[in-house]
Amino acid sequence: MINISPGYTAAHSNALDLPIAVAILIASQQLSASILENTEFIGELSLFGDTRPVQGIFSCARACQLSDQRLYLPAQNMPDIQLLVSGHFVPLNHLAAISAEPDTADLHRQASMLGSGRVDQRSPMPETFPAIIGQHQAKRALEIAAAGNHHLIMVGPPGAGKTMLARALTDLLPDLEAEHAMEVAAVYSASAIKRSDTMRPPFRDPHHSVTGPALVGGGTYPQPGEVALAHRGVLFMDELPHFNPATLNLLREPMESGEAVIARANYRVAFPSRFQLVAAMNPCPAGRVCREGKCRCSLQQVQRYQGRVPGPLIDRIDLYVSVHQPGEAALLGLEPVPDRPQFATSLDPIRQRIHAARGRQLHRQGLFNSELRADSLPDIIAASGVSSALIKEAVARLELSVRGYHKIWRVSRTIADLADQEHPGEAAFLEALSYRSLDWEAALQG
Repeated sequence: MINISPGYTAAHSNALDLPIAVAILIASQQLSASILENTEFIGELSLFGDTRPVQGIFSCARACQLSDQRLYLPAQNMPDIQLLVSGHFVPLNHLAAISAEPDTADLHRQASMLGSGRVDQRSPMPETFPAIIGQHQAKRALEIAAAGNHHLIMVGPPGAGKTMLARALTDLLPDLEAEHAMEVAAVYSASAIKRSDTMRPPFRDPHHSVTGPALVGGGTYPQPGEVALAHRGVLFMDELPHFNPATLNLLREPMESGEAVIARANYRVAFPSRFQLVAAMNPCPAGRVCREGKCRCSLQQVQRYQGRVPGPLIDRIDLYVSVHQPGEAALLGLEPVPDRPQFATSLDPIRQRIHAARGRQLHRQGLFNSELRADSLPDIIAASGVSSALIKEAVARLELSVRGYHKIWRVSRTIADLADQEHPGEAAFLEALSYRSLDWEAALQG
């Protein structure tokens, strides 16, 4: 008889095949019980004893690494733990191989070679940012978003380049730190999804028909959703008004807390979900028909379309950008670049500014500006030197909520970091204000 403890735990996978088989071999004296010392087992077995890969192996291997335990696992799962460059991992192709005593030193070297080889052999991904025509203001917003980890929404007609801009954000983000890469790897391992490059920030773009459980996680057995799969990366939601408003409202909690908490009758889990939201939408429902500078939709149609995006969700987004159709000069490569240092056309200077700005934030406060607590903002406002009259006028004109007001100062702090300024001044505050109002009419005339 096989007893699985605790009894209420549901065995919903075949990952216990290998430990059960080992228990039987020990009980029948075909295997010495000494093999159990500081050792764990996980894996699925075929009827002929061949091992098969299992889901969620990374978290198991990470726990064994931290507790200095040896782990027997299917050989097919070894690529899934390539980030763990140390540890005692024993790959198995067949149950019969378990009787052979492994050389842990060789296994340690094997894991180290596997981990280091991944970095050296990584092939660069094609970059989207240099291929974008014009859109200097939107590119500047992407730079600010990448530097301070801010959320972003773009409004403009079809064909203006919103999707390319969203994908270009990952070109600006640096590689993940080792600990963050392991967090992401654990989520993808639990979802049985392979990643081609485990050190790059993930990019997820769910279709607008996505369901609530698929977006934030859930199911009969808890599975990570799209917000968890975008952890430490970008969640792109195109055609935002076409998503179910109830589904969009589920984003509010992960955007604030950095985790998606799923509570069901049989379980309660929290998935890490610290992502950057990049949303895109047309200014009116007709889309392509209305892009020629004249909207054919009625006022009621436009209001109904825009009203499908919940106001509390919009208020949680830091940067609002109107994206316009590139003109003939931009298409022919004749459009002049604004004569300001923040509108650099080369990707390398932008990356350098972002890297330096992120470093300043982490050195100064240990977190990104988008994560600054509200009680730390009064000191930033006091040191800015921005007049109270200008601040009052901005709050009244934009009808800012408290959250919106705080987001302007967080963005101002990021703009100052990009310019290597000790405090955000009036110029940074005014630029941040320019990203806080959606100009629907200008977007319609793109």
